[in-house]
Amino acid sequence: MGTYVPEKVLTNSDLERMVDTSDDWIRCRTGIVERRVVEGDTATSDLAAAAAKKALEDAGINDSEIDLILVATSTPDMIFPSTACLVQSKLGINGCAAFDIQAACSGFVYGLTVASQFIESGMYKTVLLIGADAFTKHINWEDRNTCILFGDGAGAFVLHEVENGYGLLSSYLMADGRGADLLKIPAGGSAHPGSEYSVQNKLHFVQMNGNAVFKFAVRILHEAAIGALTKAGLTVGDIDYLIPHQANIRIIDAAMERLGIDRNKIILNLEKYGNTSTASIPLALYDLYNSGDLKRGDLLLFVGFGAGLTWGANIIRWV
Repeated sequence: MGTYVPEKVLTNSDLERMVDTSDDWIRCRTGIVERRVVEGDTATSDLAAAAAKKALEDAGINDSEIDLILVATSTPDMIFPSTACLVQSKLGINGCAAFDIQAACSGFVYGLTVASQFIESGMYKTVLLIGADAFTKHINWEDRNTCILFGDGAGAFVLHEVENGYGLLSSYLMADGRGADLLKIPAGGSAHPGSEYSVQNKLHFVQMNGNAVFKFAVRILHEAAIGALTKAGLTVGDIDYLIPHQANIRIIDAAMERLGIDRNKIILNLEKYGNTSTASIPLALYDLYNSGDLKRGDLLLFVGFGAGLTWGANIIRWV
């Protein structure tokens, strides 16, 4: 594993000087205290490559052993080439496959599922999976409903075959495109290419229907968790640690109360990083790993949701 977050810290107090908000309001509504923000020309591929380098060092393998690079991101450097190809170049890795996965904040859950299929089929032996986003590049800093939420970061994993009964035990993936308008960046694609109009109307920034997303997330996190548990033949009581997408503490609290899981089993770090989209689950897992509490055989539940609308969950038995 490897993670990376930018050095610049943006606190709630900083935001108080930028928009009509307060530290108390942000903490109460989101649970976020501070977030990391990219500066200058730093791009998503830079975050991804930095996390990937640490993951490769942690795995103790040569670059030549990587068969596939997958980057889950909603904030690619550009429409094409893929961020995965840019990361490949920055790592100096030649001769392996590379492509992006776009499932918004569910991207890491989707990516882990996709990576496992390549390994289980025998097509590839070693996969480098990265969740990375630089969402603050797409934030309207005059919109207090969105600018308080997001931060930047990346998490990377080197994945390979493990003994039977360990690793990824099950996945549950779903989407509902009817909710596409609830959370989006309207411009920059073929529907609304960049133009004077799109810039003047701030269509390159995140737009969100907060109330609708909240209701969706609470319901869907429960569905995703139960779906993955059922496929694995497990119950909520079997889980040692639950790592949810770190979006909003009220969403997590409501969904986990509905799920009926012990609060002490839930890993949270959004107070430090905010919503880092595809990086949020790996960043939280890395914190758990570094705490020394994670043991071989522990059962982990990852659960996420995002624009699309997308949602999903993974069950992992730690090796």
